[in-house]
Formats: sequence, C-alpha cells, structure tokens
Amino acid sequence: MEYKLNVAGLTRDLPIIKINATTAIASFVLLGDDELSAAAAKAILPQLPQQFDFIVTVESKGIPFAHDLALYSKHTPSIVIRKSVKAYMDSPVVTSVNSITTQHPQQLVLDGTIANQLRGKRVVIADDVISTGNSLRAVEELMTRVGAQVVGRVAILAEGAAAQRTDIHFLSPLPLFNLDGTEKQ
Repeated sequence: MEYKLNVAGLTRDLPIIKINATTAIASFVLLGDDELSAAAAKAILPQLPQQFDFIVTVESKGIPFAHDLALYSKHTPSIVIRKSVKAYMDSPVVTSVNSITTQHPQQLVLDGTIANQLRGKRVVIADDVISTGNSLRAVEELMTRVGAQVVGRVAILAEGAAAQRTDIHFLSPLPLFNLDGTEKQ
C-alpha cells in the first residue's frame, strides 16, 4: 500500500507502514531526497517570521530541511538537537520525548556551548513532519530553559491532528491510516 504525496510541486509515493496495533503512517523519509528538501524550503520561506536568528531542528530526518532553510534565508545558522549525550558536549541540556515513530522515550540534547549561543535569540523550529507535537513541545521546553524565544514553527508535513494546529506553518497535511490502508477519520 502506498500514499501519493504531492508537496512543493513534487510527487512521492510513500509506503504505508504499521506503527502500532491500530495505526499506520505514510513513511516520509526526507534523508537523501535533496530535491524535495530544497523545494520544500523554498516553498515555506514566505511563511517564516521576518526576524529570527537560528533555525533549530532535531536529528535526523529534519536536518536537510533545516539546512536548506538556513541557506535560503540569508544563511541563518542551523542548530541540530541531538538524541543522546556525546562525549564532546560541554554541560549538555537534556529533556526526554515520546515520538509517534519510536517505541521508547528518547533524549533530546543540546550542547551547553550552543545553549549559551541561543540565550536571548529568536529561533524557528523546523522539522520534516509534525504529528503528535511531542517533539515540538520538548524542543520548545529546551529553548525556554536556555533562554531562547521561539518565534516560529515550520514543517514540510503536518500529520493527523497536527494539520488542525494554527501555530505551525506547513506545506501539506498527511493523514494517518488504519491498518487496512484506509485514512483515519
């Protein structure tokens, strides 16, 4: 089973994959799809706030989109929140999150040196897909803890109920599916 996605002037056939006992998703993997990442970044640029200092994303699938947004928005720096503490990190700032696509809680980690760079800055949170909003909330929590101000939230796709949110700018909704491949209502 596949879902035909049309976004940013491009079409992709996404496999429908079971994620739990009642729900399946159209698996959108941006990694390696440079054409779609660039097209999506260009398409969402008009929806970005007028003033911001950094693009922030969570590893890993949102990285190409955040990178392209940074390039196309006057070379604004992008920052990647990691999913584990790394040995090179100085005073890491950590929170946890449960995502729709992971089975267990994950850590979200910001290097303390980067956290200091974000203090008092305006940030736009960028991701490939926003679904439950749990990752978005966790990133916002980290930004608040380090003293950054979230001035925008952008995604290529808003999945399920996230498509009804008015605080996220996105290019296309993405439905959730029943296990038989029909769209959930």
